[in-house]
Amino acid sequence: MLIANMKDFDAILDEHTRYLVRIAYLYVKNWATAEDIVQEVFVTYYQKSDQFRNESSLKTYLTKMTANRAKDYLRSWKHKKDVFFDTVFAQTKGADEEIIQKQQLASLEQKLFQLPLKYREPLILYYYNEQSIAEIALFLELNENTVKTRLRRAKQQLKEFFNEEEMEG
Repeated sequence: MLIANMKDFDAILDEHTRYLVRIAYLYVKNWATAEDIVQEVFVTYYQKSDQFRNESSLKTYLTKMTANRAKDYLRSWKHKKDVFFDTVFAQTKGADEEIIQKQQLASLEQKLFQLPLKYREPLILYYYNEQSIAEIALFLELNENTVKTRLRRAKQQLKEFFNEEEMEG
């Protein structure tokens, strides 16, 4: 799908930006980084729009680009360095600040991010993206039974997190 003019591109931006930023955020856990990733996705799409072959919807195509870019970021040196500095900085905070910060985080989001990516990703695609098991399997290049197993294990781990929280509270 070749972009005919900037008006077409602006319409694509308006239609997909918020959704893609939320998808990227679910991977990288940082709004600014998620916005940067989506900006890179749109730049790449703009430069290579002639390569889009309409084999899937534009939304699916952009979602896959966003997920791949987010995963690339998670493997990058910049991410590893940021995590290291955040960890060091977090250890220097006072206990009161940490408690307040933890209380401000939404409990489900907090627990979701504790899951390994291999469990978090199918959960996001299934519940947030509303994709079928078959679509997720195709997207992640996994067997459908593997996707089902990962979904089941992700739900079980979330359940255990909440049970632990109830027992502590």
